[in-house]
Amino acid sequence: MSKIRKRRKVLFLLVLLLFGCGTKKGGIGKKERYEFPKENFYNEYSRIDKFFRERYRRGLFNGAVLFAEKDKIIYEKVFGYADFKKREKIKLSSAFQLASVSKPVTAIAILMMTSEGKISLEDTLGKFFEDFPYRGVKIKHLLEQRSGLPEYMYFADSLWQDKRNLYLTNEDVLDILIENKPFRYYKPGVRYNYSNTNYVLLALILSKVSGKSYGKFLKENLFDPSGMSNAFVCERRAVEDCRAKVKGYVNRRRLAGDTYLNGVAGDKNIYASVEDLFNFDKALNEGKLISKKLLDKAFTPRHPELYKEDNYGYGWRINTREDGSKIVFHTGWWKGFRSYYIKALKEKKTIIVLSNISNKGILHSPQLAALFGVKWRLGKKEGAKAPVR
Repeated sequence: MSKIRKRRKVLFLLVLLLFGCGTKKGGIGKKERYEFPKENFYNEYSRIDKFFRERYRRGLFNGAVLFAEKDKIIYEKVFGYADFKKREKIKLSSAFQLASVSKPVTAIAILMMTSEGKISLEDTLGKFFEDFPYRGVKIKHLLEQRSGLPEYMYFADSLWQDKRNLYLTNEDVLDILIENKPFRYYKPGVRYNYSNTNYVLLALILSKVSGKSYGKFLKENLFDPSGMSNAFVCERRAVEDCRAKVKGYVNRRRLAGDTYLNGVAGDKNIYASVEDLFNFDKALNEGKLISKKLLDKAFTPRHPELYKEDNYGYGWRINTREDGSKIVFHTGWWKGFRSYYIKALKEKKTIIVLSNISNKGILHSPQLAALFGVKWRLGKKEGAKAPVR
């Protein structure tokens, strides 16, 4: 290595130590939670940073990124604006709409309640909701996306009357199911069918059993114990307040529209920062929320008819690789936001990417994982995908 390159490397590490590890406004601010330096740290950090800086320069990314290994942060950075009109910049503490990355959080909350003996995975929904018309649907069917229940985002379009003036809520979804009995897709347990309705009902179960709102239950039992200080649930009364923080965009000039569906939570509507998700991830790894045995259960594929590289557990998508090791993850999209949360269990790597521009520079999980040194088991369709640009 030339003297010039050595000097650049030393200067680079000094800059990181001075600015990257110091206390940041809204940041973690604890040096021991960062990993400096490991043998290939300089090259790894530079490669990741170059990728996101280039995408930001080309208008293909706006958001926050965090990469951790063995519960130590390797890379953490924000790009762009929370509000383009006001030129308000994104911070490490900025809470993004997680969209379907809310589902693993809801699932863990349900498993916490089972570990306390308050509910059972074998409980049918009739135990919690009087006159529930779909017999045989159990909590486990909701978690694993095997209930056969219809998608509320579809049936509400024709059955919810006041779309312009009133946000739909979880209770409204339940009332429509009971009163109108939309046709279900399959009987419970027959096959996999991804339905957001499942996680709306799980949020209602958490509220029913605890006697608290879904948001309050998560704050007291999951957010606060995990150190998720910026996380919250956006519920109907506060939708406008939620949208006023980090705004979701279709592109840099066009805000994503509001919708009457924004009052529903559990399937979406958890807002959190990259550091909140890192703290959630760390709490899972340390067994603070549920036992390792129960977490392994959540990470177990539940659908024999699906591929090993594309399966679903209790709130987690699962990629099982040739050596049997797993990548568990979830992605999300909702009204201007895209979210990626990936855990490579063997490598003990965690990837968190949150964006508030939905239609530009969409990332694919396999290519995103490869950027961070995680090998993905590709199916035939995935193998044909072009690399992320």
